Amino acid sequence: MNEWKMRRDMPPLNDEERRVLVESGTEEAGSGIYNDFFRDGLYVCRQCGAPLYKSEDKFKTGCGWPGFDDAIAGAVERRPDLDRPWTEILCANCGGHLGHVFEGEGFTPKNTRHCVNSLSIAHIAIESAIFAGGCFWGVEEAFRHTEGVLLTRAGYTGGIVKNPSYRDVRSGNTGHAEAVKVDFDPEIIDFRKLLRLFFEIHDPSQLDGQGPDKGHQYRSAVFYIDDGQRNIAEETISQLRSKDINVVTELKPAADFYPAEDYHQDYFGKNPEKLPESCHVRREIDWD
Repeated sequence: MNEWKMRRDMPPLNDEERRVLVESGTEEAGSGIYNDFFRDGLYVCRQCGAPLYKSEDKFKTGCGWPGFDDAIAGAVERRPDLDRPWTEILCANCGGHLGHVFEGEGFTPKNTRHCVNSLSIAHIAIESAIFAGGCFWGVEEAFRHTEGVLLTRAGYTGGIVKNPSYRDVRSGNTGHAEAVKVDFDPEIIDFRKLLRLFFEIHDPSQLDGQGPDKGHQYRSAVFYIDDGQRNIAEETISQLRSKDINVVTELKPAADFYPAEDYHQDYFGKNPEKLPESCHVRREIDWD
């Protein structure tokens, strides 16, 4: 299942892009902008914006076209090429032609090469943020529907035990917080806006708990990725305190983040009948 969200603002295709994506054409070898391009981020379909490949799966092939040894689950479809004895790959969302897939070449341990036209894809930068504000079900639900958020994952961070389970964290003995990692497109939404949403969906004045959930694992915390995020968080907390909100939210550098068990991911999406029970109700704040 493809858990990544589509980017919604793709510009119209030009003639060359249409020739490749719609008419199943091929760009000239070595001509594509992503052939020797290796930056962190996400590669999406140039036609519809659906996420297709992660940057960590891209490798240098020497063949003249971008190569990936894996695709995001459910993002790419395969079908026999009617004109050649190859396997064509297409965007599973819109059917746009991407290129071809080859196996058994030995380029990487996965032994697979998605040979993709640069004209079929677009690279977008990704930034991450990690928030803890009580039970991670409600926190994830709020961010999951936010425009510009590409992926959310419920998990555990800030503790002393490696690879903790829900049972471990729930005991309160591991030091972890239930948290949500948010991957977002900084061209659509920035960290400051995400942070403000975080403070609006929980009570940052409640120590070691949120609503009926009590314990240090349910604490309010921002695990900043870099100094920029820390500075913005400090400014925002000072702003809230100037409004007589007694913020107890912890600011900690990001540490290892361990994704929670599958049944915790997108919990309210899977169990919508339980959503009214969530203690995360948005209360807008006047930030001016």
